[in-house]
Amino acid sequence: MQLTRSFAYIFLLLATIAAPVLAQTVVTAPTSGEQVWTPFTLAMYASTCAGQPVAYAGYSLDNSTSTQIFAGQTMNGPVNAPYGWHTVHVKTWDNYGDVCDTDVPFEVTGSNATSVVVPSSATLDSNIQTWGGWYAIHDGGTPGWSAGAMSLTGSPSLSGAAAYFANEFYDFGGERYATQFDTNTTAQNFFYDAWVWIDGSSAGFSNLEFDLNQTMPSGETVIMGFQCDTWNNTWDYAVNGGSPTDYNDTWGHTNAPCNVNSWVPNMWHHVQIYDTHDENGWVTYQAVWLDGVEQDLNINVFSGYSLGWGPAITTQFQIDGNSAGTTWGNVYLDEINVYYW
Repeated sequence: MQLTRSFAYIFLLLATIAAPVLAQTVVTAPTSGEQVWTPFTLAMYASTCAGQPVAYAGYSLDNSTSTQIFAGQTMNGPVNAPYGWHTVHVKTWDNYGDVCDTDVPFEVTGSNATSVVVPSSATLDSNIQTWGGWYAIHDGGTPGWSAGAMSLTGSPSLSGAAAYFANEFYDFGGERYATQFDTNTTAQNFFYDAWVWIDGSSAGFSNLEFDLNQTMPSGETVIMGFQCDTWNNTWDYAVNGGSPTDYNDTWGHTNAPCNVNSWVPNMWHHVQIYDTHDENGWVTYQAVWLDGVEQDLNINVFSGYSLGWGPAITTQFQIDGNSAGTTWGNVYLDEINVYYW
């Protein structure tokens, strides 16, 4: 009888040690299986983890190795995620390092910015990264030298076919990629929507540029250039400081902050840009969104050029090196969608 009681005690002790840690976390948004827009609100609270007071809370998405961590027992703020089904891993830690995990599946069905800005009558050209005709060239407006290659890959990818841009820079050179995707000459409103993944590190490059260009009925070309400028920590916009035939293309600096070194690598970031123009090439840079956070601009400048183009709408993506020496920088783009009306 004594032996039996001893075995029973040992079994009870092992069962207690092996019991899973209860998360003791309440996630109020999103709810399991909920359909949300991006950015969605992540709201949770937890007082204990593994029976101890919670010291930190955080989250990661899907299989990402990047975890955002905050001091305290609550989170309530915007989180950006691509369209489709995801799992948010809500995590808490106590002061001993124990971690508790609560997983919530949800589906992103749309974007707040798109639903607010784009009318239902707009034309959409989608997944332009998969269209033919892309070419790469060193940008003669930058010094030094650059080389790059573009290819399509299924991983990492949102659509199943992301564009991978592999680049080498020397002496601050910039590499430009471009393609034509339409011939419309009358649209005057443009909404650029794309997802960006920095591969490994942004240590080798400084600027990421996202442009739209269009031939107008006059035959002149309007350049709607926009870039994240790490040198000045701002979003910049293209300006023609001269005339269409004697042009002086340059960059103006907004008050909206941007620095590619602050973009967490190895995860998707959402870039959305809203531009309009008139028939004479005056562009209004209306707003920019990064990971769902809107920055209003309302900057009106001249950006018309006599380039001799035929009817065309083109998009350009450019990466600039950040050193007098040789550096490298690789970036993925996916779901390049352009709405125009």
